[in-house]
Amino acid sequence: MAVSTKDFTSLAKKRELGDVLLEKGIVTPELLAEAMRLLSSDENQKNRRNLPWVLVNVLKVDRDLLYREVASFYAFRTIDIAAGKLTDDTLAFIRKEFNGLPDSLKDLAVEHHTLPFGLDPARPDRLQVVTSDPTSRFAVMVARGFQYGKFEICYIALNQWEELWRRVALDRSSYGSHAEGGEVRYEDESQEEVAEYEQALEDEINRSGLVQLVEKILVDGVRVGASDIHIIPRGEKTTEFHFRVDGRLTLWYTHRDTRAEAVSAVVKDRAKNLDRFERNMAQDGFAQMIIDNKTIRFRVSVIPVVGKELKSRYESIVIRILQEPNLNIRIEELGFGSYVEKVLRKALEKPHGIVIVTGPTGSGKSTTLVAALRAVMDPSINILTVEDPVEYFIDGARQVKLNPKLDFEGALRSILRHDPDIVMVGEMRDRITADIAIKLANTGHLTLSTLHTNDAPSAIARLYKMGVEPFLIGYAINLILAQRLVRKLCPRCKKPTESLDKDELMRMGMLEEEVATAKIYEPVGCSECLQGYKGRMAIHEALYFHKNIRKLILQSDSFVDEDALRTTAEKNGMRTLRRAGIDLLLRGITSVEEIATVTMEED
Repeated sequence: MAVSTKDFTSLAKKRELGDVLLEKGIVTPELLAEAMRLLSSDENQKNRRNLPWVLVNVLKVDRDLLYREVASFYAFRTIDIAAGKLTDDTLAFIRKEFNGLPDSLKDLAVEHHTLPFGLDPARPDRLQVVTSDPTSRFAVMVARGFQYGKFEICYIALNQWEELWRRVALDRSSYGSHAEGGEVRYEDESQEEVAEYEQALEDEINRSGLVQLVEKILVDGVRVGASDIHIIPRGEKTTEFHFRVDGRLTLWYTHRDTRAEAVSAVVKDRAKNLDRFERNMAQDGFAQMIIDNKTIRFRVSVIPVVGKELKSRYESIVIRILQEPNLNIRIEELGFGSYVEKVLRKALEKPHGIVIVTGPTGSGKSTTLVAALRAVMDPSINILTVEDPVEYFIDGARQVKLNPKLDFEGALRSILRHDPDIVMVGEMRDRITADIAIKLANTGHLTLSTLHTNDAPSAIARLYKMGVEPFLIGYAINLILAQRLVRKLCPRCKKPTESLDKDELMRMGMLEEEVATAKIYEPVGCSECLQGYKGRMAIHEALYFHKNIRKLILQSDSFVDEDALRTTAEKNGMRTLRRAGIDLLLRGITSVEEIATVTMEED
């Protein structure tokens, strides 16, 4: 039987939790002593924090390891959703009970990782409530808000709670609205007709619940982990919402009750720097919301598009979701191979030179740059960034946002007079920005930047074609790091491929001995994943500028020999993106199709 919060004191008198944690090796005597000191402080007396909270949140003890032992010590039941598939009935029950809470308790439930789970099979009158911290008094406050006389607090691991919340929160059945739209003329309108049209649109918005629909779509996009939301008009009264999850666009919801123009108007109303009444030009804006106690920013791009109905004024909208990355992430946590991590650290340890990260949009370049900055960040170092737009705020850096009066060229020239030690240039877009960034690297500054190329060697050719002199390229660059994000197979439903095409694997670059022993998996698809895939991880290609690489570049005349650069780099230890992908394939992490799609075939 689970123990209530009121019983903690009496239980602790019988057997000290700290002694158990020491016996299990979860904490050291020094950590426990420090935790006890913090618990007895005047500040903690006001906040009423308990021992597990202090150990996890202040002293950074492994959360799951500690709370698993805490749950066992206090006899809390443990719920393991990984042990079995969640049914639709269970998810529907959780949604129903959660939605019945007052808004204040809903916020408290999300903040303190607490959800209803189901009725106790042995006692159908008792509600089971799962939380990642069963000792929290807030979990009890939430549990009391449900319409049940009895409840039991149960423990669930934090990663499982987050997965449960993600699946519970995505309730597309509640999107429906009940609007009826009218007909409006568009050709050769007079001012009166335009005014009538806008008023009709406003009336339709007011009675349709479109504002709530758009806000729920934004919330769901954040909770499902989408990087972008595409809002696409498909007809006079048909609008599709697509989510880009793990790099793939997926139709999420189709709205058929109101005109597409009304949907666009609501989205533009929710963002800044967008003119709702302008429908003939491209616009860019931004919005911000607090979702699950986190501040989420959205970058909104609007362009006019043509539809079958000539009278309609359709607009396509793409919303980039800018969730703050883990700004505490370290280089060793990014999954680099030993060679990539070694040369990246070596490049960052140099007092000057440029580190370039290449890859398409959404390949994780920003996360890599933030981790690189953190590796060299120090209060004695002046770090400046030049970005357009500033997507993430980095403590310890001064971030310059470009505007109509301050372009890349002007910002970079001004930075030279701002006494920088390290400069991050958001992207080298043209010869001017590339020239200045490289000159920064040649004048005693460590510089970090990005470039859009297919792989590391082609970045050199791209700079050369921009007009950057070979001697500047050769002497300024320390490292070019190309990366891609590869979808991971769902560990629950992936299955071994029954018939391997050995010739195809050989063409991909797999060695003959690898093909002979390889166990390749393929996607299946289940309720836990998206078409057989769940999550992504990065693969990397690191071109470090050894002397022989610099020599090849300096010898370039009318063109850069990418093949020679690639061959030389591989002799020095570089693994290509394709080879990095094959290694994941051999480990059963991804599929043949994914590697073939994400990486280029090597001639």
